[in-house]
Amino acid sequence: MEVKTWKEAWAEGPGPKSRIEYIVLMLKGFLMGIADLIPGVSGGTIAFITGIYEHLLDAIASVDKEFFKYLLKLDFKNALAKIHLRFIIPVFVGIATAMVSLARLMHYLMNDHPIPTWGMFFGLIAASIIVIWRQLNNHFAPKNMAMIIIGAAVAWVIVSLIPVSTPDDYWFIYLCGIIGITAMILPGISGSFLLLILGKYEYITGALKNPFAEGSLVLILVFLCGTATGLLGFSKILNYFMKNFRETTMAFLTGILIGSMKKVWPWKEVLETKIVRGKVRVLREANIFPDHYTTETTIAFALILVGFITVLVLESQSRKRTA
Repeated sequence: MEVKTWKEAWAEGPGPKSRIEYIVLMLKGFLMGIADLIPGVSGGTIAFITGIYEHLLDAIASVDKEFFKYLLKLDFKNALAKIHLRFIIPVFVGIATAMVSLARLMHYLMNDHPIPTWGMFFGLIAASIIVIWRQLNNHFAPKNMAMIIIGAAVAWVIVSLIPVSTPDDYWFIYLCGIIGITAMILPGISGSFLLLILGKYEYITGALKNPFAEGSLVLILVFLCGTATGLLGFSKILNYFMKNFRETTMAFLTGILIGSMKKVWPWKEVLETKIVRGKVRVLREANIFPDHYTTETTIAFALILVGFITVLVLESQSRKRTA
């Protein structure tokens, strides 16, 4: 449909229609941004929990050949009508706000209170497995069970990788952007964790914490170019599978979440470390159960329960709205 006014173009795509809906969608993006700051937790998982995952894939997929064709023709009204900008803006404003404003806080929580922090996210992801599992039509079909096992194995291997030392060149930062965003839109696979594996998590979050320091803005821009490339490419592939092979894809994502639980279990015993670029890196660690109870342990178990219940309540409310 050819649009005639900017107002028509803006209203053409899907997205929130009231101020409250804008705020709610931005808050969901904000929660995604918080998750993406944690090595081991995926923003895609939060998108799934909050019921915007498939809408997010559709919105990203709207940036296609037709959109760029309108841009090249300088037909900005129809370009605006084609892209799901009313959805994309509040989500990405929320993500960016969380990443910039909470980078310091998340560093503090991860370094000074890791067990309660991991506890909260363990509860969130554990309940997310149930949420995705419920969406399978035939839970115990051989194909679904096979995809769950494959997904779990893939995630288990990824979260078991060892951090490495890598170059600081811009081409590698660009590559990190592609890899990081590809993981971030997959529930269960943490983009932040892959950046940690690639040796660039602290380097990039350091730039986010001090965006006006020398070289930080250029670094952020290069990284964002990489994320845009990965987002536009991989999201279309994932969207295709969600549209055409939804049952199989959901089973695979269920497995991904199951395999990622190894990383987010709060209590760990370090088995081997190594100094890489002046930083102590954990090469091997084992999940353990706390052998004695402290206030921190009690808080962690309470947060596991809070995270678990929160997800199930959100999913229940989402199903009621859908019904």
